[in-house]
Amino acid sequence: MSVDQIPVLDVSQFDAIIDAAIAEDLGKGDVTSRAVIPPDVKFSGIMAAREHLVCAGLPLAERVFQKFSNKIVFEPRTRDGSHVGAGYELAYVEGPAVELLSAERTAINIVQHLSGIATLTRKYVAALQGTNAILLDTRKTIPGLRMLQKYATRMGGATNHRMRLDDGVLIKDNHVAVAGGIAEAVRRTRVAGLSNVEIECDTLEQVAEAIEAGADSILFDNMSVAMMREGVAMVAGRVPTEASGNVNLKTIRAIAQTGVTYISVGRLTHSASAVNIGLDYEKR
Repeated sequence: MSVDQIPVLDVSQFDAIIDAAIAEDLGKGDVTSRAVIPPDVKFSGIMAAREHLVCAGLPLAERVFQKFSNKIVFEPRTRDGSHVGAGYELAYVEGPAVELLSAERTAINIVQHLSGIATLTRKYVAALQGTNAILLDTRKTIPGLRMLQKYATRMGGATNHRMRLDDGVLIKDNHVAVAGGIAEAVRRTRVAGLSNVEIECDTLEQVAEAIEAGADSILFDNMSVAMMREGVAMVAGRVPTEASGNVNLKTIRAIAQTGVTYISVGRLTHSASAVNIGLDYEKR
């Protein structure tokens, strides 16, 4: 996905998350800033990348600053989804010093976390260049932050998988075990009026069962590259296929070369490290 195709973030829907983050950090107030800085002093500074990164979360940072004072000016110097180098200016910030510095950590924390996800995602996208595989994220997200984390994977170039359990049907091993088999599990989804049924398969025998049962897509779970290649041949293009499990930057290209349609990677959201971003005073 190119940066030009990336949708705009509606920050208003994340006010509850932002308010909780501010309350967590602020407590009864920033005692240091209040003690050290006179109330009429202004602050101007640059939020900058301190390493190579893919930016994500700038509109949220602006929202954080606005909640402390409508006199704070936040001017982005780039946009979410952009790949920038160390030292690159992400935004200019100016306003009442006490309020601005009280908001600083919460704003930067959000951008660092989301940019970390976007940066890692872009590395996986780069590893897939020249293949036809599409990178997916998963539901392995921090509780309460899923929408933001999945936004960050989009900034990195991934495609979102299910947002919630009501977004699609994915019959996993425990569903199969309780239902009494793949065919019965699929039959029950049809009776329930559901479509686009994906079946998780651990073995090639299960792949054959899923095809016979009329699955709309098949997930190869923790299969070897050789097994996935054989599974793709068995499916023969009749339905989309997805690879999941044991996917990392060293293995993803070989997995893509098996011919799977999608590759889902949980570590995009559950293991991405925050990137280094700072806000430095700029005398004017």
